[in-house]
Amino acid sequence: MDGHFVPNLSMGPAVCGAVHKAIPEAILDVHLMVTDPAAYIEPFAKAGAAHITFHIEVVRDPAPLIASIHARGLSAGLAINPDTPAEAIFPWLDAVDLALVMSVHPGFSGQSFISSVLPKTKAIRERARPGLRIQMDGGVAPDTAPACRAHGCDLVVAASAIFGKSDYRAAIAALRA
Repeated sequence: MDGHFVPNLSMGPAVCGAVHKAIPEAILDVHLMVTDPAAYIEPFAKAGAAHITFHIEVVRDPAPLIASIHARGLSAGLAINPDTPAEAIFPWLDAVDLALVMSVHPGFSGQSFISSVLPKTKAIRERARPGLRIQMDGGVAPDTAPACRAHGCDLVVAASAIFGKSDYRAAIAALRA
């Protein structure tokens, strides 16, 4: 997060690099919520990221960024905000490895899940080639994760549902149930 595309600031390449150094076998999935994602691809690639997702709302033509990410040996993803129609990423579904649907307005953890985004994941799944990963991020909890899966998501991102609990293992098990 850059304080421009979203009003908050968050972890940068240095934190990614520290995590990669501490846990080199971990797959680091970077979600860029920034106005200029091109400026962050190389630093995160050098820091050990395995995957980079950026928002369709900040680029006119995502093809060069997708190619830049792939050229560095990383997988690439496109994200859409809750108010952006699924159709905005349809032209690039064959070029990316992941489609990310935001189920909150990006920028702050702890927001409530916006269930009206669920039809977007279903629409993306219906248009997607086999193997495309579909991810939901925002407000995902044990009570919302089943609907995400039922609408075509195979990956969910959870923060408060895990880190807001004292027993992380139980919280993760509840999300997977």
